[in-house]
Amino acid sequence: MILALWEVSGLIEKGGPLVWVLLSLGFVGAICIVERFFYFHRARINVSSLLVGLGLHVKRRAFAEAVHEAARAPGPVGRVAHAGLLRYYLERRDLTDVVREAGQLEVPRIEKNIRAILAVSLLCPLIGMLGTMLGMVDAFQRVNEQNGLPGPVELSSGVMTALVTSVVGLTVAVPMYVFYLYFVGRSKRLVSRIERAGIEVVHMIADAREEEEFAPFRGETNFGKKRTQGRKKPAAPKEK
Repeated sequence: MILALWEVSGLIEKGGPLVWVLLSLGFVGAICIVERFFYFHRARINVSSLLVGLGLHVKRRAFAEAVHEAARAPGPVGRVAHAGLLRYYLERRDLTDVVREAGQLEVPRIEKNIRAILAVSLLCPLIGMLGTMLGMVDAFQRVNEQNGLPGPVELSSGVMTALVTSVVGLTVAVPMYVFYLYFVGRSKRLVSRIERAGIEVVHMIADAREEEEFAPFRGETNFGKKRTQGRKKPAAPKEK
């Protein structure tokens, strides 16, 4: 009896047409979950290793190599770093705006289909509750038709419809909400990595630019120190 209930044909027969709606929502949610898994798998990247490699290229003023390495990096972190390195000639404030805008463009891609998973997790219990109410209404309607003396068959049909829709609704909603919380956590971590990469790219470009500007001054200072150290102090006069 229980196994027959959980078959698709048994669910449709016992739960009514609302079970089709719940199963359709579950199918849509499953597609969104699979798509998000593939997206976050492709976006996986070691941010520290990427920043170290880019920093070495920027210190050598090899911006072409840095741009090429950022373009090869997968996911939104590489795209944000690539956008900043392409405009390395801008001032720090303008470069910060460019990196921030590039990161904001990545947010809709990161949050894609996550709201759909949340919608499925919220709608399924409501639809299951609707099926429960309809099943109870059907049971009471049969009671009225039998002049208050219904048989067990008439009551069991309405009660079974109410229970099946609630069970299917919760069965679909609970894992959907768990996956929603999981993807929200991953999206927040990915956004924080994007912000970190953008800030680090701006700092390394600005620091390399300042280092080049002040290199002649440091060279003159070091040269003056060497000349001062190279001079011999005059000998003190001997006392008679």
